[in-house]
Amino acid sequence: MKKVFNYIIPIALLMFLATACEDVLDQDPVSTFNEQVVFKDINIVKAYVGKCYDRMGGNTNNGILGAREDLLSSGTDQTLCIHRPSNYTHLKGTLSPDQLGFFANTGYGGFMYWDNLYANIQNLNYILDNIDNVPTKTTSEDALKTRLKGEAYFIRAYMYGRLLMNYGGVVIRTTAFKLGEDFLDIKRSTLQETLDQVLADCDKAIELLPASMEQGRATRAAAAALKSRVLLFCASPLVNGGYEPTNPLVSFTSGSQAQRWEAARDAAKAIMDGTYGTFKLAGTTNDPPSPMTEADIKAYADNYFNIFNQKGKWNDETIWGIQFPLTGGNVNRANIWYGPNGYHNWGNNDPTEPAVREYEMADGTPFVWDIGLGENLRKATAAELAANPYLNPYYGREPRFYGTILYHGAPWQQRPSDATGFDPYNKVQTGHFYNLDGTVKAYGIDTRQGLIESWNGTKNGYYLKKFMDPATVGQYYYNTNTWVEFRYAEVLLNYAEACIELGGAEMANGIDALNMVRNRAGLPDRDRNTTDQALARQWVRHERYIEFFAEGHQYYDMRRWMTAPQVIKNVYPMKIKEYVNGDMEWFYDVSSTTIVDSRSWAKDAFYWLPISRTEMNKAPGLVQNPGYQ
Repeated sequence: MKKVFNYIIPIALLMFLATACEDVLDQDPVSTFNEQVVFKDINIVKAYVGKCYDRMGGNTNNGILGAREDLLSSGTDQTLCIHRPSNYTHLKGTLSPDQLGFFANTGYGGFMYWDNLYANIQNLNYILDNIDNVPTKTTSEDALKTRLKGEAYFIRAYMYGRLLMNYGGVVIRTTAFKLGEDFLDIKRSTLQETLDQVLADCDKAIELLPASMEQGRATRAAAAALKSRVLLFCASPLVNGGYEPTNPLVSFTSGSQAQRWEAARDAAKAIMDGTYGTFKLAGTTNDPPSPMTEADIKAYADNYFNIFNQKGKWNDETIWGIQFPLTGGNVNRANIWYGPNGYHNWGNNDPTEPAVREYEMADGTPFVWDIGLGENLRKATAAELAANPYLNPYYGREPRFYGTILYHGAPWQQRPSDATGFDPYNKVQTGHFYNLDGTVKAYGIDTRQGLIESWNGTKNGYYLKKFMDPATVGQYYYNTNTWVEFRYAEVLLNYAEACIELGGAEMANGIDALNMVRNRAGLPDRDRNTTDQALARQWVRHERYIEFFAEGHQYYDMRRWMTAPQVIKNVYPMKIKEYVNGDMEWFYDVSSTTIVDSRSWAKDAFYWLPISRTEMNKAPGLVQNPGYQ
C-alpha cells in the first residue's frame, strides 16, 4: 500500500540551495523540494500548494484538471472518442480491477485514479501537518499562511469528493503517512464518514479562504460550490437505496433522502444568496425575444460559447477554473484535440446523433426528426429548402446548439493554405458532395475520406465546438482559454434539482432557477406552476444534459440517476449528401454493419469504479466495491 501515498517532498532542493540569492518562485516549484527548505519559507509553501493544484488532474502528462485529449464525456452517451474508444472499459463490459482503461494512471482519466488521488492527499496532509510551524515576518505573510491552509483544505476536499463520487466510502487520512509506516490494516470508511470528511474540509476552507484572490487559486465560493456538487450527488437515487442499499460503502444506511435533498438545496441557496460573493449568469436572464431572429440566435450562441473561451479576467459566472497561460506547466490543446481534421486537427470527442437531437428548437419546442420519411432519413430539394429552411435539421435550433456543435455547413475558422481550394467558404464539411447522377463529386474535407489527415476525421458526422477558440490555429498553437470547473449555472441547476425532488411548494422555486438558465440560453420558461414532479424532473435533467454538454457532468448524472442502462447505446454515423444543385439528404445509418462504436452498460457494478488489483493486493484490509472480484 505504500505506493498509494507517494511523497513528493523528500527530494533534495539542490537547485534552490545553489541559487538562494534568486527569487525562489523562479525555481522548479515542487519536483526538487526538501522539507527543511519548504517549511522555512512561506513562498515555497505557496509554490508547493500550486503544484497540488496541478495534481488535481492526475500525476501523468495526460492533462491538467479538465482539459485533456480524451474527455470524460466520451465515457457517456454524449460524445465519441475516435482514437481510443476501447479505453472506456465501462462501456465495453470489461471494466475490472485489472482493466481500468481510461480510469487507469496511464489513461486519460488519471484524475479519477485511486493512486493519484491519494498521492495528492498525502502532499496536502504533509502541508497541513507542517504549515503552522512556518516562520512569518509580516502580517501579510500571516495572511498568506492562513490562505494557504484554506487552499490545502479545498484541494483535499476536492480529492476526497472525487473519491466519494467514483468509489463511495474510502480510506480517510488527515495526517501524512510516514516512511516505514505499516499500511496493512488500512480500511475504508463508510460513505457517510467520507461525506462528513468532505464537508468538514469544505467548511474549513470556507472559514480560511478570502472572497477573492489571485485568479486560478480557490476562494471560499469554490469550496462552497464543491460542497453543493457533492451534496447533490449524495442526495441522488444511486446512494439512497438504488444499488446495494445495505452496503455502507456505496449507500447511506441512516438518515433520509429528503434530508439529503434539503442539504443540497441549502448549500446551493447559500451561494445564490451571495454568502460567498456575488455571481450571476453571463448574459441576460430576461425573457428572450419571440420569435427569435437568426441574429438573436447567434448573439445568444456566442454568449454561451464565450463562457468557455474566456482569457484573462473571468466573467461573473465563473466561480473557479483552470488557467492555461502560454508559459508555464499547464497545457491546453483543445483546438488540435477536438478540431476537424481538415484543419490538421485530431477530431476527437465527437457528439453523437442522439445527443444532437436533444437540443431544442429556438422557440423551446422539442426537435422532431421525422418529416414523413421516418426517424433516420431527411431529404429536401433546393427549392424546398428555400421555401422551408426548417427541413435542414440544423436550422432554427436553440442557441446552445450553435455554441457547442460543429455540423455539416457550420461556419468555423479560415482553412489552412493547403485546404482553401477545397473549402473557400470556411464551413465544416462532414458530408460529401454529389453529382446529379449520384456519383461522388468531392469528399468532404472533414471526413474520413477527405484529403487532409483522413484518419483524424469524424466517425459519426459531428465535431465538438465547445472549449475551442476560433482565434487559435490548433495545428501550431496551444489554447489559452480557461477550463471552467465551477460556474454559477451549476449552482442554479443543483438548486433546481433539489427543490424539484423535494416537491410541493419547493418545485416552483426550483423551476424559477431552471428558467434563469434557460432564459440566458435564449429559451422560454418552463411552467413554474406545474404539479407534475415527474415532468419537472425530466425538465431539469434535460437542462443539465444540454447546459453542461461535454463538461463531464453526464458521467456522474447518468450514474447517480441510474439511467446509464437506458442512455448508453451503440454509436452510428450520420451520412450527408449535398448535391451540386443544392438538394440535400441526411441519413442516420443504424444498420448492424455500420456501428461506429459498440456500447452497452453491461452490469450495475459499473456504477462505481473498482479499486485497482495492485492496490487491493497491497492492502488486504481494503474491501473491493460490489460486483468486482
